[in-house]
Amino acid sequence: MISPRAYRVMLPALGVAAVLALAGCDPEPSPSEGDDGGQAVTGFGASPLDNADGTKPGLAPLTSEADRAAGRKVIEKVATKGRGPKTGYARDKFGYAWMDTADGVPLARNGCDTRNDLIRRDGQNLRFRSGSDCVVVSMTLKDPYTGSTIDWRKQQATKVQIDHVMPLSYDWQMGASRWNEAKRQQIANDPLNLIPVDGPANNAKRDSGPASWLPPYKPVRCSYAVRFAQVSLKYGLPVTAADKTAMLEQCGG
Repeated sequence: MISPRAYRVMLPALGVAAVLALAGCDPEPSPSEGDDGGQAVTGFGASPLDNADGTKPGLAPLTSEADRAAGRKVIEKVATKGRGPKTGYARDKFGYAWMDTADGVPLARNGCDTRNDLIRRDGQNLRFRSGSDCVVVSMTLKDPYTGSTIDWRKQQATKVQIDHVMPLSYDWQMGASRWNEAKRQQIANDPLNLIPVDGPANNAKRDSGPASWLPPYKPVRCSYAVRFAQVSLKYGLPVTAADKTAMLEQCGG
């Protein structure tokens, strides 16, 4: 047992953390010791660097400097231009919502609509409608946008929404207005561009680019920027200069 007087003698030499250890206590990690202020970064699924086609679940934070540097290299390849007019945009220009018949993307024509495909991909503890291996009626989601765990039931459908990482109206303004219908259907249903997330967070995002909106959960922001870049590069769509700058900043650039 160390006396109070001994603590006072030891503090200058050892520091608070060492004295707590001598007393049998585990010191709290400082913000610099944890991942982005000590926030947990586990359980979110695959890294975007290891999920180029979007078929693996979730969006895991990039925490190592090597991965963040690799993320910057992806973002640096993205072209830039000004955002065009929204004239003529409508959701149905990208096909009806969650169609299973968008050719040329993973998970198409598997007998299950895109929304349920994505919930099955990212959800845990899945329960299906009786007699179905497609329609999910409940699940647990580790939401990458807020960092929270969501217990979801189909009766509360909007509690979890499927986000287009690169929003469809953004796509339209950056060049998709000149595409044929088949290519617009692809980007609308491509699992690379789709993530089940917290409904209110998705509503707050609307059609924003990364310069205007980022996930509230800071550890995932670099991964989000990389995924935005991956969609941009796959479909040959530029982003605004402000968005590219914001994307690089999230990965330390």
